[in-house]
Amino acid sequence: MLDLLFANRDGLVGDVVVGGHVGQSDHEIIEFSIFGEVRRSTSKTLALHFWRADFGLLRRLIQSIPWEAALKNKRVQESWACLKTEILRAQEQTVPVCRKTSRQGKRPAWMSKEVLEELRNKKRMYQLWKGGQVSQEVFKGAAKACRKKIREAKAQFELRMAISVKDNKKCFYKYINAKRKGKTNLCSLLGKGGNLISAVEEKAEVLNAYFASVFSEETTCLQDNCPPGLVECVREQNGPLIIQEVAVRELLKCLDIHKSVGPDGIHPRVMRELADELAKPLCIICHQSWLTGEVLDDWKLANVTPIHKKGAKEDPGNYRPV
Repeated sequence: MLDLLFANRDGLVGDVVVGGHVGQSDHEIIEFSIFGEVRRSTSKTLALHFWRADFGLLRRLIQSIPWEAALKNKRVQESWACLKTEILRAQEQTVPVCRKTSRQGKRPAWMSKEVLEELRNKKRMYQLWKGGQVSQEVFKGAAKACRKKIREAKAQFELRMAISVKDNKKCFYKYINAKRKGKTNLCSLLGKGGNLISAVEEKAEVLNAYFASVFSEETTCLQDNCPPGLVECVREQNGPLIIQEVAVRELLKCLDIHKSVGPDGIHPRVMRELADELAKPLCIICHQSWLTGEVLDDWKLANVTPIHKKGAKEDPGNYRPV
């Protein structure tokens, strides 16, 4: 027998049919079916799709709430929970979500319509050259023009990215990380006893203990730690300081919309779009927090990423929190 069909497990192939000869050869054609499931890697991470968002409806939903009456006679934590619930409800109604696309199969950021057309033209010329309809010089000319377009598109994209790196750092580092061959995860760390720790939860505890040990509390006045322009430093008969609503609005308009969502689930893009609508309730909550000295629980939470700086990667002291 000259024509055989090999499989690495039972039940993988079936419906094997031996056909006729292949041309003048003594080999015969074998047709068969492969039984198996197609594995498609779908991302489970959901992201806000701002291109399809209805910001007009978002503003109207927040404007329809009487904040002074809604936050009256409430503690700081209750007021923030009320505001957060309304923002998340409006965000859910007006901003759709989509699954994050995987890097595999995704077009490069520098790919434009002109470059895509040149790639299609190159592929078309290649098929014509293989079929004998055009000469090799014509195909080489199409390939050369395609390479030139790709180089120009990459150079223009990198130039625009370098110019706007201060305004959009996320895009810059995303492009740099995509150029790396592989992504290295956090390696094993040395514990207190000198033993290596490989479990994810235990490594987080080791880094948390180290970052907390080197943190130094500064006993400064609250007024010194307040952002510039947020507090009107004028007291009338030893009265409380006044939170400026205009200053809160300006700070909201300066938020970086390219930042990720924090632990509270509110996107900076949503806060910036609602700068005029959220200035008043945030002003009331900040004023209550200033008077009572109570800090909200969400304001104490953060997503911390350890960044290796120098030395051995097993030593927790060589990492800095970001």
